[in-house]
Amino acid sequence: MAEKEVSSVVSDLINFLNASPTAFHAVDEAKKRLQKVGYVQLSEREDWALEAGKRYFFTRNHSTIVAFAIGKKYVAGNGFHIVGAHTDSPCLKLKPVSKVVKGGYLEVGVQTYGGGLWHTWFDRDLTVAGRVIIKEEKGGSVSYLHRLVRIEEPIMRIPNLAIHLNKGVNDGFTVNTQSHLLPVLATSIKAELEREVENGPAEMMTKNSSHHSLLLQMIANKLGCQPDQICDFELQVCDTQPSIVAGATKEFIFSGRLDNLCMSFCSLKALIDATSSVSDLENESGVRMVALFDHEEVGSKSAQGAGSPAMLDALSLITNSFTMDSKMLIKAIQRSFLVSADMAHALHPNYMDKHEENHQPKLHGGLVIKHNAKQRYATNAVTSFIFWEIARKHNLPCQDFVVRNDMPCGSTIGPILASGVGIRTVDVGAPQLSMHSIREMCAVDDVKHSYEHFKAFFQEFSDLDTRITVDM
Repeated sequence: MAEKEVSSVVSDLINFLNASPTAFHAVDEAKKRLQKVGYVQLSEREDWALEAGKRYFFTRNHSTIVAFAIGKKYVAGNGFHIVGAHTDSPCLKLKPVSKVVKGGYLEVGVQTYGGGLWHTWFDRDLTVAGRVIIKEEKGGSVSYLHRLVRIEEPIMRIPNLAIHLNKGVNDGFTVNTQSHLLPVLATSIKAELEREVENGPAEMMTKNSSHHSLLLQMIANKLGCQPDQICDFELQVCDTQPSIVAGATKEFIFSGRLDNLCMSFCSLKALIDATSSVSDLENESGVRMVALFDHEEVGSKSAQGAGSPAMLDALSLITNSFTMDSKMLIKAIQRSFLVSADMAHALHPNYMDKHEENHQPKLHGGLVIKHNAKQRYATNAVTSFIFWEIARKHNLPCQDFVVRNDMPCGSTIGPILASGVGIRTVDVGAPQLSMHSIREMCAVDDVKHSYEHFKAFFQEFSDLDTRITVDM
């Protein structure tokens, strides 16, 4: 890939990150990109009439999205070639009753979501984003709309306690997530003055509300509605600092939510570019698919998480569109392959003892294949070989990782889908630093490597799989 094209892929990732402060926004951005190139949206509430050679997608809860392109030579029972990732990241989510007033300040009550590095959220310029349910009345009938919202400007902050009042802080900073993580929205006096100036429906509606009237008015203004039209919402606290290419040689990306929007973007772009023309699917006998799930950071056990029937439902609906024989789905699954793509831990120069000496993934070193004997990752010799073979054929760098024996190992959607669906799986991810910080970093080269590796997987797997014999 030429340097100009590399820059284009990285620039495209930056745009994706900056458009996706929440899982809802990430799915919305993915949806726009798919529709732009001709993918057709389906509904799980309706019957599907699918055709070989065509491209489709569906969303669930607007926080999970599954996109797929059916090969021109596809017949029922053929396999699915899938890259799976997740749309969510650790964050602070607003509580059902978020209005907190203490010491003359208006604060916002939040819950911790996922295993965040919560100390990194202090002294950041913060805002809110998410989805809102709006009540709309037209012609005597009432409807309820799902709308996404994002306030771009900084409206809140979690201030640190001055060292003069906490002398031992540099000996060990412990965050009490209930008491210390409340963002400050305003002072009570200024908020009261704002209400008097507005003197509008916000005051009437929110006098005994669960949320600050000032916050509701800002959300309503952004959506172009009245505060009393807001029925409910799912909002999270977001950093306002944009994602950027940085470093002395412009080799890094500094951003929030790299885990796992980087893998979500690379897999999505790879699918789009591997199915952009009619000829791309002309000789394809399988189904190329990307599945981006919500709720990985909290265990995937939801209606739209990887632990739900979403993946199996998709495989079943597609297979059954071409046959009435229920046995074909079993054959299809055994002919399928999943790349579970979730960011990996790069070697940290200041904490080198945290990595096993023979398994130290480096930035710029390409995708990391993750191994774990206790099945915290779903990789085995066969699935690792397949992914390495694609790398070798396309001269792409690749790395292996196993956690130290004296440290716990994280996990991914890989084992969940491998055990729940019965599909062959390899766990991989681009190396990064500062995972689960409000501000993470990775290398621009690894964005290119990931995109190229996933694209090659879509293009090569059908042929490579015919030359692998295991259960015979």
